[in-house]
Amino acid sequence: MAFLIEIIRLGLSNLRLHKIRAFLTTLGIILGVAAVITMVSLGEGAKQDALTKIERLGAKNIIIRSQKPAEQQAQSSGQQRQSWISRYGITRDDLDVIQQNFPDAEHIVPLKEIGSQILREDKRKISQAYGTTPELLRVANLRIGRGRYLTPADMAESATVCVIGAEVAKEFFPLEDPIGQSLRIDSKPFTVVGVLAPIGLSGGAGAALVGRDMNLDIHVPISAARAVFSDLVRRFSSGSFQANEVQVSEIYLSVPTRDRVMVDAERLRRIMDVRHPGLTDIGMIVPYELLESARKTALTFNLVSGAIAGVALLVGGIGIMNIMLATVTERIREIGIRRAVGATRRHILMQFLVETGVLSSLGGVVGVALGIGASVFIGWVVPRLPTLPLVGGLFPSDVALPTAVTLWSILVSFGVAVATGLIFGIYPARQAAAQDPIVALRHD
Repeated sequence: MAFLIEIIRLGLSNLRLHKIRAFLTTLGIILGVAAVITMVSLGEGAKQDALTKIERLGAKNIIIRSQKPAEQQAQSSGQQRQSWISRYGITRDDLDVIQQNFPDAEHIVPLKEIGSQILREDKRKISQAYGTTPELLRVANLRIGRGRYLTPADMAESATVCVIGAEVAKEFFPLEDPIGQSLRIDSKPFTVVGVLAPIGLSGGAGAALVGRDMNLDIHVPISAARAVFSDLVRRFSSGSFQANEVQVSEIYLSVPTRDRVMVDAERLRRIMDVRHPGLTDIGMIVPYELLESARKTALTFNLVSGAIAGVALLVGGIGIMNIMLATVTERIREIGIRRAVGATRRHILMQFLVETGVLSSLGGVVGVALGIGASVFIGWVVPRLPTLPLVGGLFPSDVALPTAVTLWSILVSFGVAVATGLIFGIYPARQAAAQDPIVALRHD
């Protein structure tokens, strides 16, 4: 033990004599470790952000929705001045077939699009109203911010009540409580009984997944939607009239367990393919499938970015080897004196390995601190870029670059840094230990 302590003391003393050289020697290790941690944290942050958005759709859900076939879109856009009615999508018969084929599903929740516009006093906007059932609150992971959601009693009575999204409440009721107030969907009045809590899927990847900003949704009992509105959803624009005849806009199918998601999704896809050949007017979203895809993409990104950053560690190791080889040449006489007073080759080898080990360890510690600091700084500063006085306009208002520092990236990068220093320090240490003591004593 005393021998080891003395070896460490000698190694540290020599490093203190050459502080600048020691720092430059470890610079490659410092930057390599910092690069690994920062790049992995960026990949992990992006992964967690994507997974959070996807999980909001429900990991046990399968979502099918009506979508206008491409040829109908082309026809309707080419006849803007004419009347045009498009019939497509999920039918009520399809809904019955799904209910018959999935009797053990936790929930099967339909949504029916209604109305052409939402009105209140002098304010109006294009309708994003849907008839649905009370189960949607749980299946779609929605939360009530104020008031209540739809109830079975509303369904039984075909009550003309509605629950509005957070953005609808902000737009139509900026200075008053919307609960108990009235909104019109086309010419039909509905009483607001609840307001949804803001949904994190508004905009960005989340809106792309669900196809719309759910903060602009209005939900009414589907029984009232069927009683008050027809299947036609009309749109008027620049003197033209278009209407889409869709019986069921979306269906949320919630399966009993996650293990069943992919199997039931494939079975549902086959059933719908028989009823809608080619699935040209129906789209399907499987959040669990997207979840697994996001995980695999993030893993690939972490591996690639880690490998690229690892090159910096390799360069740092080569730098340590080169400096230590130069150090051996400088200290040949010192090695000769130590050998003359009784030090063995093992002692010399250990001394140089201690020095490289200390260098790489210190570089690893500084690199870890720098990497964590850079990750935290990036996550903090990027969302604030739009507020900068001169260049803020160059960035979108919702810009973000989430980061998440992981323990495994710290441990792996630090371990690799130490191992790299020791591995690249073995050759210079062996060169030092192999010096002939008599020749070394004669060295100037």
